[in-house]
Amino acid sequence: MMKVKVILSAIALLCVGFAAQAQEIKIGYTNVELIMDMMPEMEQIGADIQDYQTQLQTNIQTKAADFQKQVQTYQAAAATMTEEARAAKEGELTKLQGDLQKYEQDAQTSYQRKLQELLEPVQTKVINAINAVAAENNYTHIFAETAGQSPILLYTKEEDKFTELVLTKLGIPIPTPPAVVK
Repeated sequence: MMKVKVILSAIALLCVGFAAQAQEIKIGYTNVELIMDMMPEMEQIGADIQDYQTQLQTNIQTKAADFQKQVQTYQAAAATMTEEARAAKEGELTKLQGDLQKYEQDAQTSYQRKLQELLEPVQTKVINAINAVAAENNYTHIFAETAGQSPILLYTKEEDKFTELVLTKLGIPIPTPPAVVK
């Protein structure tokens, strides 16, 4: 009988320990995309990436126009060319077409790399602010409010809006919600 009391006491202490530990957890959620969109640096990043994209598109269009011009020249002269000359020119045009497609793929990769390069300092700044606010406010976990379009947090108290704390930490004014028209 004494063994049973000792075991039950140990289990009770263990349960109390878990309950006490559970009370120390403080969970917050934030909308990283909203914070990044509100960062003043994003306007310049948007303009820079748009300029870069325009530059890439202009280069692609120039190369495509040059390719089309060479195709038209070939089509106009094909009837008067020898079989060997036609085959050589077709091989050259096929290579140019492959080069154009590769350039388009490289341009897309370059665009993604440039975008990541421009966004990295802002992402670092936001993550550092999130970490600082979490530490200052004794949060133990912070979740992203959205992952793509699907929310990943199912329940939270309305007063635990972590996004507003991070915006305040970054010195960004919190937008007022539009008035509800009744």
